[in-house]
Amino acid sequence: MHSRIAGTGSYLPARVLTNAELALTVATSDEWIRTRTGIAQRHIAAEGEATSDVAHAASRRALDAAGIAPADVDLIVVATTTPDMVFPSTACILQHKLGAAGGAAFDVQAVCSGFVYGLAIADRMIASGMAKNALVVGAEVYSRILDWNDRSTCVLFGDGAGAVVLVPSAEPGILTAHLHADGSHRDILCVPGQVHNGVVTGTPFLHMDGGQVFKFAVKVLAECAEEALAACDMDADAIDWLIPHQANVRIMDSTAKKLHVPHERVVVTVDRHGNTSAASIPLALDEAVRDGRIRAGHHLMLLGVGGGFTWGSVFLRWT
Repeated sequence: MHSRIAGTGSYLPARVLTNAELALTVATSDEWIRTRTGIAQRHIAAEGEATSDVAHAASRRALDAAGIAPADVDLIVVATTTPDMVFPSTACILQHKLGAAGGAAFDVQAVCSGFVYGLAIADRMIASGMAKNALVVGAEVYSRILDWNDRSTCVLFGDGAGAVVLVPSAEPGILTAHLHADGSHRDILCVPGQVHNGVVTGTPFLHMDGGQVFKFAVKVLAECAEEALAACDMDADAIDWLIPHQANVRIMDSTAKKLHVPHERVVVTVDRHGNTSAASIPLALDEAVRDGRIRAGHHLMLLGVGGGFTWGSVFLRWT
């Protein structure tokens, strides 16, 4: 047994925060942000709008697209760095909001690689017979863990959610997946705060060494794409659409160049969404599916890299 994606969905909060608006409160400019990141705007969750809420909206759209009722979902995997609370998992909260009780539900914490990790896990659970209809969601409310006085980080991130429904298939939709991590790089991208005896200790805001993250990301994204192609005995010409984590347009361009994938075959949403961490790949996927770019028979390379450091790929055939 194999799995395939039967439906996609996404959700972006209503509020749009432009670079020009940010420049009114921090020492930056639209030109500075666009030149270094390619970002023009990002969406910001409303007060009281939780990760499970954005996940719920995206999940409903994915389920509708797949023609699957919530009651028929027996696995929910939510990739997030910004859960509603310490526990229970955002996946369990989402399950209740959907009315899909009974199946397994859990969160995956692999930061910006989380959706790739979650998709790989769900694929193997379907292949083994442990699950039938799986909902895999990437959902983030990063605006809650940003220091809005730090121009090196607050200009980069946004909120949103993307989701896919995986169903059993006699022919493989997901062809191969490869996951990696190296905790020795944990300090270059992290939120080092924690709750201790009811008090937040450490720093509860995102910290990033941008230069080191850039170098690491460009190296491993191309490597894990090549690993996936080798596993399928294909070369980069087989990639119809490259959908990398939407962190920075320069990272994406460098990865595409290393793989010899032309820019017009790279799905780019970072300019309008910013870096939405685990939500970025499913958001980009849903956009390209709904606007008709992705068609049956196309090969898609999904690439994630994030704090941990984690990285990975999922190579699939759209059916």
